[in-house]
This record gives sequence, structure tokens and C-alpha cells, in this order.
Amino acid sequence: MPAATPPADLHAHLGYWLRMVSNAVSHSFARTVEAEGVTVAEWVFLRVLFDGDGMAPSALAARMGMTKGAISKLADRLVDKDLVTRTANPEGGRGQTLALKPAARALVPRLAVLADGNDALFFDALAPDEQAELRRLLLKIASRRGLKSAPTD
Repeated sequence: MPAATPPADLHAHLGYWLRMVSNAVSHSFARTVEAEGVTVAEWVFLRVLFDGDGMAPSALAARMGMTKGAISKLADRLVDKDLVTRTANPEGGRGQTLALKPAARALVPRLAVLADGNDALFFDALAPDEQAELRRLLLKIASRRGLKSAPTD
């Protein structure tokens, strides 16, 4: 019976290194935004809504790649935090519109600066052209695998 091939070294897997960096970047950012009173998922929700203020929950769900139920829960939390308003659709029916309150409109740019700083903290080891190449490669993988959900955890 032939000898079994030994398993590849853990450090030989690209996924290992990607996960290591991703976890560090994500955990650092989560701690940073939580100090501002929001979660990463709430930040993504607010950032998407910032560009399309006055959106239906279904449109927000589609843009974030989340279910309507998940969007509803996030909206509930952000309404409770006095950052988002939920109003009935003026055209009638059961539709609703989600919009940022002034406090959230002021918060989003501050959080964006924190996101930029978090990226700089981790990716300043790469030259600008290397950062662009990494972005291109990650986008290629995401596109090939049909990955569309906004990373929120």
C-alpha cells in the first residue's frame, strides 16, 4: 500500500493568511466603531443609506445582499439609537422608507475616516500600486464566486 501524502502545511494555504489578515482588520475596525456606539453591520447600513437616503428596506436589502428580515432588525436598532427614521410610504400600501437622521448624517463621515484609518493601519505595508493590485485580485475572486453580500461581521 502506497504511503499517504502528508497534508499540506497550514501556512501553505492562502485562505489561512487571508483569514488571519481579515480577522485582524475586521476586529480592529469593530472595536473602533463600537467605541462610537455602532456595530460594523450598523455602519454598513448607515453608509449605504447615506448614499441613497430615503430608501425602501427591500432596496437596502438588495444593495447589502441581506434579507429583508435582517434589514428590519438593523433598522429597529438604529431607530432605537435615534439614527434612522422609518416612515410609511407616501404612495400607500405597506411600504416604508428608511432615512438617516441628522445625527447619523454627521456620524457617517466620521466613521468613514475611521474606516480609512483602519485600512491605513493594516495596508500601509503595501505600496499604493500593491494595494491596487490586491484590491483587483480580491474583486476578481469575489466576482468569480458571485460574492455580493456586504461584509458585516
